[in-house]
Amino acid sequence: MARHISAFALVLALFAPLAAQSRMDADINAKIRQEENSHSQIMKTLHMLADVYGPRVTGSPSLKAAGEWAIKEMQSWGFSNGHLEPWDFGHAGWVNERFSAHVTSPVKDQLTCEVLAWTPGTNGPVTGDAVVAVINEEKDFAEFKGKLRGKYVLSMPMRDVAPHFDAQGKRYTDAELADLSKQPPAGGGRGRGNFGAGQEFNRRKTQFWIDEGVAAVLDFGRGDGGTVFVQSPQGVSRDPKGPAQPAQVTLTVEHYGRIWRTLDKKIPVTLTMDIANTFYDADQNAFNVVAELPGTDKADEVVMIGGHFDSWHTGTGATDNAAGSAIMMEAMRLLKVSGAKLRRTVRIGLWGGEEEGLLGSREYVKAHYADPAVMQLKPEHAKFAGYFNVDNGTGLIRGVYLQGNEAVAPIFQQWMEPFKNMGMTTLTIRNTGGTDHLSYDAVGLPGFQFIQDEVEYDSRTHHSNMDTYERVQANDMMRNAVIVASFVLNTANRDDKLPRKPLPKPTPPAGRGTQP
Repeated sequence: MARHISAFALVLALFAPLAAQSRMDADINAKIRQEENSHSQIMKTLHMLADVYGPRVTGSPSLKAAGEWAIKEMQSWGFSNGHLEPWDFGHAGWVNERFSAHVTSPVKDQLTCEVLAWTPGTNGPVTGDAVVAVINEEKDFAEFKGKLRGKYVLSMPMRDVAPHFDAQGKRYTDAELADLSKQPPAGGGRGRGNFGAGQEFNRRKTQFWIDEGVAAVLDFGRGDGGTVFVQSPQGVSRDPKGPAQPAQVTLTVEHYGRIWRTLDKKIPVTLTMDIANTFYDADQNAFNVVAELPGTDKADEVVMIGGHFDSWHTGTGATDNAAGSAIMMEAMRLLKVSGAKLRRTVRIGLWGGEEEGLLGSREYVKAHYADPAVMQLKPEHAKFAGYFNVDNGTGLIRGVYLQGNEAVAPIFQQWMEPFKNMGMTTLTIRNTGGTDHLSYDAVGLPGFQFIQDEVEYDSRTHHSNMDTYERVQANDMMRNAVIVASFVLNTANRDDKLPRKPLPKPTPPAGRGTQP
């Protein structure tokens, strides 16, 4: 009997620290939730980034002003080592300072449209006739040669616009989440085709517009209902001393169609546009926003969270990605205010240059951890515990993309338990692309993007003039900050760093030339 009592006492002794830690974590998580419910700062942060400083194009003064504000705000919350960490953009910054566009005949009316990034302006108001000049083949150059000087060129054939019978906003259904959790079929990717030949033809077409002396090149995007999706033109130079570019403008499809149909009926259309675009020296405006909460017994090891800080110039960059930046700032604030004892240092990185090809996070990873081109690891690589990213809009977090890291699944499954009543139920082994966790994954570090409800991200707000504060869902944002804070707390305080996949082979450096 005495031996049974001794054995039971030994079990209690072994599990007592774990039970105490569990109670401590539960207490901290309760404080985190209470703080977010009662004193959330997340929508204030979003307002500052989107309304006051947005849009935040890489290399622009507005991005720099937003970064300086974010550092001051995080310092006021008690974060350490707040700074703007510069990197070499290698291109000019760009800002659309002023833009107006009108039909001036056969009637007078305002147009809804957006200029394309890194294109020039008009040097004051310019009035000219609208003409259709669709160039898809070599023979088309000859047809329009000598006919386009001073003209506003409709460069695309008009398309049909279908009605919307389903809501543009959506959340994942249970069936969709179940399908997402399955291993995707192997292969099946489409080839890229003769991409180089297409680029060369587009360069020739751009030069043709310049040689012809067009007033501006007009097109439309995939949106409708007043939504304009705009980035920068394929192949555009970000150097004002580089290859010449024409002024380029994307109209709503409805306004483009009105002009198209009027011209098709042989009725002349005259437009007036005033576009003021400014190029800026980017040397002082390309940076990442970095701050920390220091750890304790494992302070030399680091957990990172982040999202990109830059945006395109239409809208105010609210869902892409002031939302992710505000969530990460708020998650850090919740950890600070809750009094959580962090074993590892927690560091936030808000990245510039994501929209031009993950440039800011790639430069940060290269400087601190490894260059994927050669895979020579820096000392910090061994001290890295994990990275979490938010960059899919305002939607509620529903799970995690594991990025092929099977060993982390049971860990995350346990961490999701407190949030299943919020709808966080799904882990998928799948990869997801297009955002900054890939910079970490590329050098063998555990980097993860959360699965989020799409809401209106792809259908309405992503890179569009509708990307504004009004499209952000406050309740989702608040819940996301709580979830991120909990995942970070768990990562910072577990005995071991998160499991890693095998180191990838060196990869050639990606070109910096263009991002569509």
